[in-house]
Amino acid sequence: MRSKLEWRPARVIQIETPAEDVRAVTFAVEGLRSAFDPGSHTNIKVVIRGEPAIRTYTVLPSAPGTLKIAVKLHPNSRGGSAFVWAMAIGDQTEMTEPENRFELSWRASRYLLIAGGIGITPIYGMAKALVGRGQSVRLIYGAKSRGQMAFADELGELLGDGLEAYIQDEGRTFDLATEFAALPADGEAYICGPHGLLEAARYAWRESGRSMSRLRFEVFGDSGRFAEQPFSVTIPQYGRTVEVRADQTMLDALTEAGIDMVYDCRRGECGLCAVNIVDASAPLDHRDVFFSPEERHEGEKMCACVSRAVGGNVTIDTGYRLEARRV
Repeated sequence: MRSKLEWRPARVIQIETPAEDVRAVTFAVEGLRSAFDPGSHTNIKVVIRGEPAIRTYTVLPSAPGTLKIAVKLHPNSRGGSAFVWAMAIGDQTEMTEPENRFELSWRASRYLLIAGGIGITPIYGMAKALVGRGQSVRLIYGAKSRGQMAFADELGELLGDGLEAYIQDEGRTFDLATEFAALPADGEAYICGPHGLLEAARYAWRESGRSMSRLRFEVFGDSGRFAEQPFSVTIPQYGRTVEVRADQTMLDALTEAGIDMVYDCRRGECGLCAVNIVDASAPLDHRDVFFSPEERHEGEKMCACVSRAVGGNVTIDTGYRLEARRV
């Protein structure tokens, strides 16, 4: 259950490869508003194993009437990235008007932007917007190799010494404590990247004594600690056990099986699809921004849209009573 999406016809007009494992696709979209804020996302209709599905991607700065997304091809893709990578000029689909849950505040005296891997997609737009308004901004950008740093050349020209690269293959890692210490009291940090980076940043930010309201973050859902494995979900109030494929989210498996769920963002950021854990026979791979990686016990929760069980079975309570459903 979510608000009705307004879909607009979209056609591929340009394809680029800004990094060795990233494809940027620009679509001409009918009836699109002329502008949107950095950090915004769009939904796109894809086809996976012959079945329709919806995926959500950050929109990058692009010309009026277009939407541009950058998609990393993952070896454990649930199918969305493979679909986008297979698109060609002229291919058609449908997309939604961008919406934003990762907004810039425009209140800080200095901005620190932190990106890990494909997490550069919202950060790239933020950097351009901040520089365009004459704001003080620094970007630290981490990637496994230089070949996997999308938009690095453009960002270097834009930011100059305000861009610093941390390349894993070259032995460089983020020094978050030092970066946070250099911010003024009213400075803010915006982070997008894998879950480990987010956890380290949240810990370092708390240790610095800064207000958590000045730390904004977004995490991408395929950044778990474990490779995707199939598992099963038992829902006692329905008397059902549902199988979840390795390339499928628990939320998709439950909704396809007719289990009522409330959801919205599908990125582990809104918390609407969180379910109660009754029991788990294997560790849980939390990929959301709410729950600890160590949580796997009775009474805990997990976001169905991104988090997974590492094989085995997890028994959940969706929070809905069948009696209420029939009223």
